Amino acid sequence: MAVNAYIVLPCYNEEEVLPETSRQLLELFVQMKKDALINEESRIVFVDDGSRDKTWELISLYSSEHEQICGIKLAKNAGHQNALLAGLMTVKDACDCAISIDADLQDDIAAIPEMIKKFINGCDVVYGVRSKRDTDTFFKRNTAMGFYKAMSVMGVNTIPNHADFRLMSRRALNSFSEFTEVNLFLRGMVPLVGYKSDKVYYERKERFAGESKYPLKKMLSFAFDGITSFSVTPIRLITALGAIVCVFCVAAAVYALVQKLLSHTSAGWASLMISIWFLGGVQLLSIGLIGEYIGKIYKEVKRRPRYIIEEYKK
Repeated sequence: MAVNAYIVLPCYNEEEVLPETSRQLLELFVQMKKDALINEESRIVFVDDGSRDKTWELISLYSSEHEQICGIKLAKNAGHQNALLAGLMTVKDACDCAISIDADLQDDIAAIPEMIKKFINGCDVVYGVRSKRDTDTFFKRNTAMGFYKAMSVMGVNTIPNHADFRLMSRRALNSFSEFTEVNLFLRGMVPLVGYKSDKVYYERKERFAGESKYPLKKMLSFAFDGITSFSVTPIRLITALGAIVCVFCVAAAVYALVQKLLSHTSAGWASLMISIWFLGGVQLLSIGLIGEYIGKIYKEVKRRPRYIIEEYKK
């Protein structure tokens, strides 16, 4: 049974990859139509996330040349997660299912037909999962695994080695549209929808052009946002740390009192300074972490739009 499938690709300064990306996806569409997996109404939707290069000009050109290609232009840079959400929410009522994938095509598009087959067989969500991380550096590989373990310990349901390469049915997209939070971490939010899901495994490729839009600093910030958006465990850890410090302080006070009574007291300047610096550091760290949560609350209560669409080329 051929389905109406939309492929959604967020783009930010991707003029170097768009020619090859559009070529590969158009070829994939031709093959999937031959295999009766998708119908003529299926589309490729590029979402321009406020790019400063010629990304939108290329999207407009391809949209005029190919009926299968559409373009969404955001009024300003809203961030990868918001751009992806903008694309999914725009197409959710026009498609049977939507597949999200990054424009650099490091995620293997050869896995898309298998995703669609699983959708036809009854899955509402199909996750693209990396079978191995051989292309990553030692540091990136181990920090990524540490992140997934940390999320699991904190009670957040994520799919290890899964980013934002996934298929969602119209039913799943409509349910997902009811999630209205501003602080987005889609790979943690999608599993909350429920419904029947499955996985497709693939090997991630090297980026064939351009530069990564996720350097180390941005990746660490994204990971921290994911943790603080889904779990209050860090705040509970502060409480536990405070309790432990109080126990040590009481023990230190008893020890000091005993030493005073036995007349064994000495200057102790070094230990006093270490204690002050340690407690001061713990307090500042705790205030900073609590401030991060308060900042997220501040963003949520303002209820500002997560993205604004300036133009939609169908």
